[in-house]
Amino acid sequence: MPRQQKDANGHKLTLVTRTTQADERRGEREERKMLSSRAAAAAAPISVPTVAALRTKRPSLFSTFIAIPTLRFSGGNICLCSSRRSSSRMYSNSIVSSAAKPLQDPDKLIDSVETFIFDCDGVIWKGDKLIDGVPETLDMLRSKGKRLVFVTNNSTKSRKQYGKKFETLGLNVNEEEIFASSFAAAAYLKSINFPKDKKVYVIGEDGILKELELAGFQYLGGPEDGGKKIELKPGFLMEHDKDVGAVVVGFDRYFNYYKVQYGTLCIRENPGCLFIATNRDAVTHLTDAQEWAGGGSMVGALLGSTQHEPLVVGKPSTFMMDYLANKFSITKSQICMVGDRLDTDILFGQNGGCKTLLVLSGVTSLSMLQNPNNSIQPDFYTNKISDFLSLKAATTV
Repeated sequence: MPRQQKDANGHKLTLVTRTTQADERRGEREERKMLSSRAAAAAAPISVPTVAALRTKRPSLFSTFIAIPTLRFSGGNICLCSSRRSSSRMYSNSIVSSAAKPLQDPDKLIDSVETFIFDCDGVIWKGDKLIDGVPETLDMLRSKGKRLVFVTNNSTKSRKQYGKKFETLGLNVNEEEIFASSFAAAAYLKSINFPKDKKVYVIGEDGILKELELAGFQYLGGPEDGGKKIELKPGFLMEHDKDVGAVVVGFDRYFNYYKVQYGTLCIRENPGCLFIATNRDAVTHLTDAQEWAGGGSMVGALLGSTQHEPLVVGKPSTFMMDYLANKFSITKSQICMVGDRLDTDILFGQNGGCKTLLVLSGVTSLSMLQNPNNSIQPDFYTNKISDFLSLKAATTV
């Protein structure tokens, strides 16, 4: 018998099928079974998590990017707060977007925004080597009255230490214009009123320690635990500090098994202990000769041992974008995010509703951008930020 159905657009479709009596009986049984299961589900009580349950549950990966500031400490307890963000704000790469366009009219892009946010590694420098044309490009943008902000997922340095690096490379950048994921970790803890009598265990380097100290938080771990070893003996039980209320994980060249186990014990056994990641970058630029394993490899070890997703405070999390927008009173649509990574920099800009420019001077090649499997498409792409100058010169000739 012909049957009529409708497609996704409401158009009627006529389907001609050939069935047997056995097919019809099988279909009736499956339909009764489906209706029965639906009725049972409808009658089941709705489970509402208690505060105690919330203390042990960890945020999902979705909440990591969409609504990070959902936890508040009150009287030693973690409380779940309502999010200001709609669940419809999914990852930007879940939305099919048009292909990126090569940057051909830099003046048009420059005039359309008030602020440029630059990633550092792969955009401003590679390792300790400045990328060609950067000083002149930054000077040109400042001369046009543009606000410049520098955001890096590298947590090995504090803002002050990054200020010295900019100075060493001959760039005039104020500390107030620099935001590292090490700073973001401390800023996030302040935003949730993390108790000052609680401690933070750090798997990372000096930058995180300095930012936590400036924010007034107690910490332990860091580089000094890099030389510690575990000597396994029958019945050995590793002790850990029960006052640790958060474990912060960032890039760590002194990473070892002691740190993995210590952090794991804190997250699994200390009630309400937070698992915070500065970033999840797979690779980084320690030198300009090759790519090196990034902070995501350290985060991955704790993710594997605890089976809990971390709260990510660096790019592409919305936390840092919200922080910057509030601090400088910036309208997000008036921002252009410039970076070399699709899954952090470009997604960071898209999550914040900003314009995005990908530069091919870092980890992303043109073939990677144009790969059919890549769903993260910036608004524009170019070879390096100094193309702002060369393209501008070409259009005025």
